[in-house]
Amino acid sequence: MASDSESAELGRFLRARRTRTSPRQVGLTVGPGIRRTPGLRREELATLAGISIDYYVRLERGKETRPSPAVLDSLARALRLGDQEHHHLRELAARAARYTPEPPPAPSRTVRPHLRLLLESLRPYPAYVISRSMDLLAWNPGGLALYAGIADWPATQRNLARYFFLHPASRDLFTDWEQQIAGCVSRLRAVAGTAPDAPDLTRIVGELLLKSPEFAGLWERYEVTRRKPATKTFHHPQVGTVTLTSQVLHVDATPGQRVGVYTAEPGTPEHDALLLLDMTAPRRAHASS
Repeated sequence: MASDSESAELGRFLRARRTRTSPRQVGLTVGPGIRRTPGLRREELATLAGISIDYYVRLERGKETRPSPAVLDSLARALRLGDQEHHHLRELAARAARYTPEPPPAPSRTVRPHLRLLLESLRPYPAYVISRSMDLLAWNPGGLALYAGIADWPATQRNLARYFFLHPASRDLFTDWEQQIAGCVSRLRAVAGTAPDAPDLTRIVGELLLKSPEFAGLWERYEVTRRKPATKTFHHPQVGTVTLTSQVLHVDATPGQRVGVYTAEPGTPEHDALLLLDMTAPRRAHASS
């Protein structure tokens, strides 16, 4: 049998997508009068998916944990889910169907020496290692300095989700702060949905739900499909406005860790700005948990 939180997570995702899908989106005619339910009603979705209303209610309430692949595909079609959302639905169902007596341990936070060497070799390009819960685990000078003000926090508090929502400098740093925070929540939602009891994820999510109304509102939407833009523009207090190319690399044999790198073409003003940022940034290049 599944853990309660994992079966409930499947229901939360279905409910969130149902309430955000309008009848018109799926070709239903809306009659006169006020609809009390935002989005689709349960019986409308069940009919569209070709399943009984009782079975769908059990799914949404976490009472049914073994929907067949055909049922999942029918629900995905009825809700007009994209490929990423469809994949996420399948992952949630797979976890709900498994017996999990206790949550798996969090991925290692230890950054291997060769990764620290890689960060140094990438200078002057800002680079860092990040955990699945968006903790900064290691960085080169520019990788820390690029997020203006984050170095004011103790190393153990340096988390990009916390920075986006709780650090006053973040709203001025990004030209598209609303898009940045939406993408941040989508990434956390996707990871947390398949590991709902993981302490590293529940800790940061719980903190932000309490401290940030913006985070709470986006979390409730349950979006998992936002793509990270190829470029990102920073209004940096030290080096001015720069538009950099963003790249994320997944680390082999260390689940959950990723390397983030920002680059600019040599000879451009942006590259000159990165050289200046690297030269003037504090020289402490890494931190351990």
